[in-house]
Amino acid sequence: MFLTITTTGTPERPATDLGFLLHKHPEKAQRFSTSYGTAHVLYPEADDQRCTAALLLEVDAVALVRRGKGKGRGGAPDAALAQYVNDRPYAASSLLAVALSAVFSSAMRGVCNARPERAAEPLPLRIEVPSLPARGGPELVRRLFEPLGWVVAVEPVPLDVRFPEWGDSRYVRLVLESQALTLAEALRHLYVLLPVLDDAKHYWVASDEVDKLLRAGEGWLPDHPEQKLITSRYLSRRWSLTREAMERLELVRLAEADDSEVEDIDNAVEAESETEEKPTPLAVQRRDAILAALKASGAARVLDLGCGQGQLVQALLKDPAFTEIVGVDVSMRALTIAGRRLKLDRMGERQASRVKLFQGSLAYTDNRLKGYDAAVLSEVVEHLDLPRLPALEYAVFGSARPRTVLVTTPNVEYNVRWESLPAGHVRHSDHRFEWTREEFRAWARAIAERHGYEVEFVPVGLDDPEVGPPTQMAIFEMSTAAVNVTDEKEAKAA
Repeated sequence: MFLTITTTGTPERPATDLGFLLHKHPEKAQRFSTSYGTAHVLYPEADDQRCTAALLLEVDAVALVRRGKGKGRGGAPDAALAQYVNDRPYAASSLLAVALSAVFSSAMRGVCNARPERAAEPLPLRIEVPSLPARGGPELVRRLFEPLGWVVAVEPVPLDVRFPEWGDSRYVRLVLESQALTLAEALRHLYVLLPVLDDAKHYWVASDEVDKLLRAGEGWLPDHPEQKLITSRYLSRRWSLTREAMERLELVRLAEADDSEVEDIDNAVEAESETEEKPTPLAVQRRDAILAALKASGAARVLDLGCGQGQLVQALLKDPAFTEIVGVDVSMRALTIAGRRLKLDRMGERQASRVKLFQGSLAYTDNRLKGYDAAVLSEVVEHLDLPRLPALEYAVFGSARPRTVLVTTPNVEYNVRWESLPAGHVRHSDHRFEWTREEFRAWARAIAERHGYEVEFVPVGLDDPEVGPPTQMAIFEMSTAAVNVTDEKEAKAA
């Protein structure tokens, strides 16, 4: 991963002043440790007429994987391989932007005690990035850099020079030239726009990223024609952070137009009402979706498989349409807590006759589970190791065979929207895996085909247009032919 910064000068104003501005001596090759590898700063050329500083980042692929630990076990082999075999050691990305900030932090702030006048004035600059991912192509590169005063030369990199018919890759060679920008401005442009062009970040995007964006974007981002795209991509499309950043940028723009301070504008905005309605927790939305699906199925006798502490059982008991409710869990401690929640010891006889709790493992067939209208597996499958899923599948769909089965599980694609969830981590430490929408649907459709069910998929929670809902639910309904076969078997058994 490589980037060069070149400037020219005269004997009176030598180009080697670049070393003062960057706080890195031209006669030394220096190295700096980062979280993802080693950054090297060296000067391929350094004299009064021309000086070039190069930043080389050696990415440690193993360190990247270790920092991203917690993705869950049992993932697809190609995904595991991609953690080690990728473009990160070669293509400029957010990793290079982080290295720029770490190695040239004083230069980015425009601080140079040795040459303060040079730090404050425009320099003849040439910046070269040999390999840059550009999601949006050369046209987007120009739309991002040209409004900032850069002369842009961007050349697409072919997929393979031996096979031109394959077309271009998503990478470009980029050369930027300007006579009107300070070094600090140039570095801040790169710090923001490198990850924007890659459209990815390789570290967790938290709320402090808004502050970083506004600091680096000071003086240019509020009026940039691609402000919305830059803000959204820089913040990894986290809608709440993007909204906050856009609101703050608008305040900056208004303050500049009114020749006042941002604080004065912000104080004039009415504070949010303390009575503003809070969003419904996802757990509540999930239970509501399950209850609605059960009501629609006409089920009266329901199994809650993996009932945990009994929240769903408690909700089912409130509806008299559910005449028999059975909670099953492998954990006796969870069942004890569920019993206390339901107040079984003080429950009236009529109500108590509607509910049962018993211990059982979903990895084994259990005759006690047969004959029910519906079964619910809510946030259960992701707690099992992948090799044990076929046993659960047979125990529920092959042996117990309820007419309706509801399965909910996290949608791993939505994890990027959780601002409190560290990058690459699953939602719960006990999750063995978390599926994408396509992976979940492939698993569910295969089960439906093998066991005579039809399946449909329902989003639970906000259905994000890019990454889908936070929870995905599959509703299995036994096919008519399978229902007839099951009825015949039950009649013969009777």
